[in-house]
Amino acid sequence: MTLRLPKAELPAELKEDMIKQLGAVPENVEVLWHSPEVARDNLEFGARVGAWEGVDTGLKSFAHMAVASLVGCSWCLDVGYFQAQNQNLDLARASRVPRWREADVFSALERDVMGYAEAMTNTPPTVTDEQYASLVERIGLSAMVELTAFIAYVNLATRANVANGVTSQGFSDACEIPLADRPATSRVGSTA
Repeated sequence: MTLRLPKAELPAELKEDMIKQLGAVPENVEVLWHSPEVARDNLEFGARVGAWEGVDTGLKSFAHMAVASLVGCSWCLDVGYFQAQNQNLDLARASRVPRWREADVFSALERDVMGYAEAMTNTPPTVTDEQYASLVERIGLSAMVELTAFIAYVNLATRANVANGVTSQGFSDACEIPLADRPATSRVGSTA
């Protein structure tokens, strides 16, 4: 897939900040910059979402990568794995998220969070009362609100990237363990 919009030129200061943070300018920001207001608001909201601290960082990272894998956002998987390294998460486990159903390295809670992330991502969503109640019981009301809003934001970001033709930029190449390939068939739209 190729970008469906050309890259827009970013302000020099923003470009420098992105390079300092990630080592490169994210193509999704360059694409969104055709509407600077949308790009700025997206960056600001993403930063705010990233600053929420009511849910374990690892759970949110796994949820994000589960959504990205299901939607087919290779850019999000790429940068999510890179961020997992920077957050000192277990890369061997993070690398298995695209195939979490087959991997035996995740706790029951991690598996349930990734299942919930996928259930929210399915079109239409397939979240069950039992699934929701089970997570509330284990992580609490406030954390469940945060997790749900986080997954909803990740859906916005992943779907925008895929629609705009943004793909992996190689951020995860810096990691020691390669990211697992996602399953060949997408579950988005399924009710399984």
